[in-house]
Amino acid sequence: MPTATAQATRPFARPFFRRSVSSNGVPGDVDAKTTVATTGVAATAAYKGTKNSRWRRFVLKPFVFVQFFFGIGLLAIALKQFRRKNKHPSQSPELIAKDWEILYYRIIPFRAISRAWGWLTNRHLPVWARQPILGLYARMFNCNLDEALDGNLENYSCLAEFFRRKLKNGVRPIDPDSSVVAPSDGTVLNFGRVTAGMMEQVKGVSYSLGEFLGPAYWRNGPEVRPAGQTEIEYEKSLLVNKENDLFHCVIYLAPGDYHCFHSPVDWTVNFRRHFPGALLSVNPSIAKWVAGLFSLNERAVYVGRWRHGFFSMTPVGATNVGSIRVYGDQELRTNCTKWALPLPYYDRYMDPAETDSKEIPLNKGEIFGEFNLGSTIVLIFEAPKDFEFNIRPGEKIRMGQSLHSTYSGSKQAFE
Repeated sequence: MPTATAQATRPFARPFFRRSVSSNGVPGDVDAKTTVATTGVAATAAYKGTKNSRWRRFVLKPFVFVQFFFGIGLLAIALKQFRRKNKHPSQSPELIAKDWEILYYRIIPFRAISRAWGWLTNRHLPVWARQPILGLYARMFNCNLDEALDGNLENYSCLAEFFRRKLKNGVRPIDPDSSVVAPSDGTVLNFGRVTAGMMEQVKGVSYSLGEFLGPAYWRNGPEVRPAGQTEIEYEKSLLVNKENDLFHCVIYLAPGDYHCFHSPVDWTVNFRRHFPGALLSVNPSIAKWVAGLFSLNERAVYVGRWRHGFFSMTPVGATNVGSIRVYGDQELRTNCTKWALPLPYYDRYMDPAETDSKEIPLNKGEIFGEFNLGSTIVLIFEAPKDFEFNIRPGEKIRMGQSLHSTYSGSKQAFE
């Protein structure tokens, strides 16, 4: 038969309150108080022990379990990449991540990390802390404060506000003789002609045009890609003028760059497709490793027309990019949970006939939107076959500078 002590150590094994069997009043009261106190403390301790045990069983153990395999996965990827680098010092197919490596990489909770980073960077900074914190960031990432509209760091209430700083008028002149200008500051990752429905992410690593843009039903077309449609057929279906070709350009924005992006041409936006996607890093070193990186990440594809036909501009999200904001599209919500946006993509038609959705006309150089940290801009557009870029991979460019040399359509660019 269990003793009173053993019973007291079990949670809820006996009632918290019981009567004393003492024959007289005062000692009985004292004994009751002592018993109640002892029993209550024992039961509370036992209950806490049970809660801790449950917490360890349902929370801590699975967390350690995931951490263990997560660490093993990252270690395997690191060793694999180290061996590849020694065997294949130049870019080659052997350097591109395998499916299982990408799977391990995607286990990292980049979306949760990005939301936490967004929360942190939006915390209000006391005035005394702004100069040292923002000044350290500016020095680490080579931010040019002389170009900022407000160069006084004490006037920025948080780090996110400094990310989105505006520039002085005239520091980013728009090339008047160019039909296509750089939409943002950044580094050119790659550019060129779309070939057989494929685009180069970086040299030696390509990704699919169809996977990046999704089904091409911009204006009330079928909502599925025709069965059996090849990549080449998909590419041709985008062309308004079949005599033209498709071109693309990828620009990477580093954390120290100017984070607003502008319209690269005179065009009209009439469709937006939002892919919730992942938030993997788009650093050039990762872009060389993960094929189809931009097709995996969250992005907002804006489609419309310019003077030569099809034109699209896509801001691509990345790790620690708390949000992508487009000034003419207040409905866009990025970096949400998977439960909030469960579908692969979300479309919005900007039809002038609809009262709540209007086309967005944009002039060359007009501000379009902003990132909350560095990321990537992908341009895909139709142009005459003699269109040629005048930039180089790895080149640092500034918003407003020309992206091309003279071509047959440039003289009539503003007619």
